[in-house]
Amino acid sequence: MSSIATPGKGHYEIGFLLVPGFSQLAFSSALEPLRMANHLTDRRLYTWHLVSRDGAPVRASSDLATGVDHVMEEAPPLDLVVVCAGMDVQHHCDRPTLNWLRRLAARHVPLGAVCTGGYVLAQAGLLKGYRCTLHWEHFSSIHEALMFPEVTFTSQLFVMDRDRYTCSGGIAPLDMMLTLIARQQGLELAEAIAEEFIHERIRGVGDHQRNPLRVRLGHSHPKLEEVATLMESNLQEPLSLDELASYADLSRRQLERLFQRYVDCPPLKYYMELRLMRARLLLRQTHMPITDVALACGFISPPHFTKCYHDRYGHSPSRERKRRSDRATDVATQHAESSAPLAPPGEG
Repeated sequence: MSSIATPGKGHYEIGFLLVPGFSQLAFSSALEPLRMANHLTDRRLYTWHLVSRDGAPVRASSDLATGVDHVMEEAPPLDLVVVCAGMDVQHHCDRPTLNWLRRLAARHVPLGAVCTGGYVLAQAGLLKGYRCTLHWEHFSSIHEALMFPEVTFTSQLFVMDRDRYTCSGGIAPLDMMLTLIARQQGLELAEAIAEEFIHERIRGVGDHQRNPLRVRLGHSHPKLEEVATLMESNLQEPLSLDELASYADLSRRQLERLFQRYVDCPPLKYYMELRLMRARLLLRQTHMPITDVALACGFISPPHFTKCYHDRYGHSPSRERKRRSDRATDVATQHAESSAPLAPPGEG
């Protein structure tokens, strides 16, 4: 295979900070384009370094342990550092990690993040005045809790705002890194990498997370999409069936037939599912009182919310919150155990 000529800088050193519980898929989607860039050009355009807080292997959300090259404090000079996070990210924003990222920023090292890595950068105060994104599951919790009022969160697949590159999860990091490679090495190389990965197009910053309803259902109907969008935009103060039908210029009966045909459930059941999904995210990702979660999702009373939640998920909202607390305790225990010094031989 003939190599592809590139007009960019000769070499980039990229660091990946692996946070416990990181998404292996998101991490691989960010790293693999760099490997393929080297392969297709037959040049060492990129070198990558895996970094962790203490230099120990890091377990992903899949429980697979990944070895690293450096303790973060001993990493070589880097042209970009990408924070790779995932589940329970809020339990891994420890002071050493945040301080290391702040020192990088003070030295004007560009910082990136995939999946929930943007949460770590925000906790470090490194996204103030920036536009950014992270995995869609965390949008509701951040907006409801107003955790980072000086950060502009978007629903885009990825955002490249000056020296901050943030990306949602899944395979979206592939598109962000291909865009970065196109800027640094030329579009021809980025498109060749996409072809190697059977990626039909490089999605841009204008693309958004979450597939539209027509993609999720495999059907396309403008009125159905219009009503579903209305529902998603009015979770705190739900619209009545008559209001939904009126906005879409349909009769109530037409609306019911449309949902039954394409979604296989009544429209209000679909609406309730959206509200309960949002409630579940808020219970798992914020410290909002359960009463406030109920109000934020359009339930006029806690008892009604509790009944609907139990009917859908088989347990109460308070039990969901307790599960989160139990999980946080387990994470803290595992972290303490992994950080504990080994006993000298003969002492245990």
